[in-house]
Amino acid sequence: MITATATPTPSYYAVIFTSRRTDGDYDYAATAEAMVRLASQQAGFLGLESVRDADGNGITVSYWESEAAIAAWRRNAEHTQARQRGRAQWYAAFSVRVARVDRAYGTELDPPA
Repeated sequence: MITATATPTPSYYAVIFTSRRTDGDYDYAATAEAMVRLASQQAGFLGLESVRDADGNGITVSYWESEAAIAAWRRNAEHTQARQRGRAQWYAAFSVRVARVDRAYGTELDPPA
């Protein structure tokens, strides 16, 4: 799954979540989709990009207006329950990094002919 978003205009914050999944589904996909929908309704949410490989390694980067918006998302009750399930069932390992983005650039390139 790849969810692309237009890069917000700096400055903003990025929450970088990397993980390695356990074996078994345990309702993971449905909960992940529900969390994306829920996050998109939160004040200060700017977008999200996510990818997972066949071996269960994944990275999700969510973009936020401020550290206060990130903290409010962390306190969301449904998100808290999903994090608890992640620790108990879905992830063999994970890491969360929060970064301020002051510069961003890129372009959409045409595929080679």
